[in-house]
Amino acid sequence: MERLETLFRNHFGREAGSIVPLPSSGSHRRYFRIGDGEGTLIGVIGTDPDENRAFITEARHFRSKGIRVPEVYAVSPDEMCYIQEDLGNDSLYELIAEGRSTGVYSEEESVLLCKAIQGLPKIQFEGAEGLDFSVCYPDSEFNARMIDFDFNYFKYCYLKTAGIEFKEIPLQDDFDRLKADLLETHTDTFLYRDFQTRNIMIRDGEPWYIDFQGGRKGPIWYDLASFIWQSRPRFPKPLKERMIRTYLDSMKPYSDIPEDVFRSKLRLFVLLRTLQVLGAYGYRGKYEKKAYFIESIPYAMGNLREILETPFERYPYLDSVLRKLSSQDSTSMETDALEVHIYSFAYKKGIPADESGNGGGYVFDCRGMHNPGKYDRFKNSTGRDLDVIAFLEEHGEVQEFMNSVQALVIPHVERYIARGFSHLQICFGCTGGQHRSVYCAETLARLLQRKYHIRIRLTHREMGLDTVLG
Repeated sequence: MERLETLFRNHFGREAGSIVPLPSSGSHRRYFRIGDGEGTLIGVIGTDPDENRAFITEARHFRSKGIRVPEVYAVSPDEMCYIQEDLGNDSLYELIAEGRSTGVYSEEESVLLCKAIQGLPKIQFEGAEGLDFSVCYPDSEFNARMIDFDFNYFKYCYLKTAGIEFKEIPLQDDFDRLKADLLETHTDTFLYRDFQTRNIMIRDGEPWYIDFQGGRKGPIWYDLASFIWQSRPRFPKPLKERMIRTYLDSMKPYSDIPEDVFRSKLRLFVLLRTLQVLGAYGYRGKYEKKAYFIESIPYAMGNLREILETPFERYPYLDSVLRKLSSQDSTSMETDALEVHIYSFAYKKGIPADESGNGGGYVFDCRGMHNPGKYDRFKNSTGRDLDVIAFLEEHGEVQEFMNSVQALVIPHVERYIARGFSHLQICFGCTGGQHRSVYCAETLARLLQRKYHIRIRLTHREMGLDTVLG
């Protein structure tokens, strides 16, 4: 944070009033909200100057085109940190939480989604005009290598782990044909690469766009496929069609691609993105055992079944393999069940981010209790071990603490079940994330498992343990 303080002082000529860490995202970049008495700004500390340079260059270029992206105010000489406009806390992902949890989207939610789509052609076409694509990170354009990465990701991280027998040569033949067809669609436009609801902020009812540093020159269909066929939101078909129509209308000032050609090409990119997503879920879920990604697989499989309603006659062997795959029984989605995600963590490493995007929930500070970590005999033990449990229950004031926790949490869980909500996050923090917070997280998880028929995800972050109960 000292680097941000220096950058703020050098650029604005005054001291920053406060610098508060924001929840971490999927990247290694660290975000902070900076207050100075006149408002707030966002400070960013990156790990790769090339990635930072891509974002800074693209953001300034897009601003010059009238595209709603955050203004970059100050950049450190080594380009490792920068200060940008604060767009607030209202991400599109959070604002459509009700639709995501039920699969039924209100008109207000649908309008916001279509507004986000409406702004995409301006980014793609006008944003590409005059942009130096050589600065793009990690590559300057969509190409065969990028497609091969996605195909291999799917084949080795999902298909092989699914137990589906297939022949490598005919599958590769179809991959090669599909790759050639995808590359035929190349246009001199900006490919956002990570165009999704988490990367769109809503301010004064209008969409603002963030996290485009992975963008490059590429075809327009990729971003539309990524957005509309996201796995978790489960957009119903009428809403998908409404968003496609919104895009086509917004694209008219920039391109005269016939609609039938456009839709035919779009279907190929939906296939590509579905394979890439399954590969990612396979690696993060089946290999790394991350519960969130395991639970996401049925949603991606639902997308796959939808696009297979019409055969891919040009890729017959790939089509047959995907049909075998889609017919497998996969993890039940249990879309109506409440999931309570319980964390233990160390405060020095930050409060866990809410992966669901719903926000809310509880963070309980366990540091007021007697700390087993102060004693050598407990250094190699955790809150799951009998010696630590005995210590806490005898000396640690833990029962009184947990009684207070239960008084808050149990009515909350019951209201969420009654109202059909899908997610509640509860975090227990202590100094090292090893003893007190682990004990409390385990105790609450067992209580809720006995009391309710709900899914419980228990994550001991500092121990690297992530399990699903119920």
